[in-house]
Amino acid sequence: MTERASTKTTRLNVRTSPEQDALIRQAAAASHTTMSEFMLESAMTRAAHVLADRRWFPLEGDAFEEFRALLDRPAVFKPRLAASMRADDPFVD
Repeated sequence: MTERASTKTTRLNVRTSPEQDALIRQAAAASHTTMSEFMLESAMTRAAHVLADRRWFPLEGDAFEEFRALLDRPAVFKPRLAASMRADDPFVD
């Protein structure tokens, strides 16, 4: 999920309590990563979850009309998708 930029030009500074610092350092070591890698990956994962879980998408003007048109268009039957939905779920015992 994490993409590494070829050039990192922005710095984030975080203040922590000694307990928080110790916990994060221990987790980074257990993950065999640096503190920076661990914290950046953790923050990116959390950010992706927060943004993916949005339930409110404000749209105005042309963007709203385009969204409404996409919702109103007729469904297209997809035979391979239908077959996949009929197949046994490999993740259920």
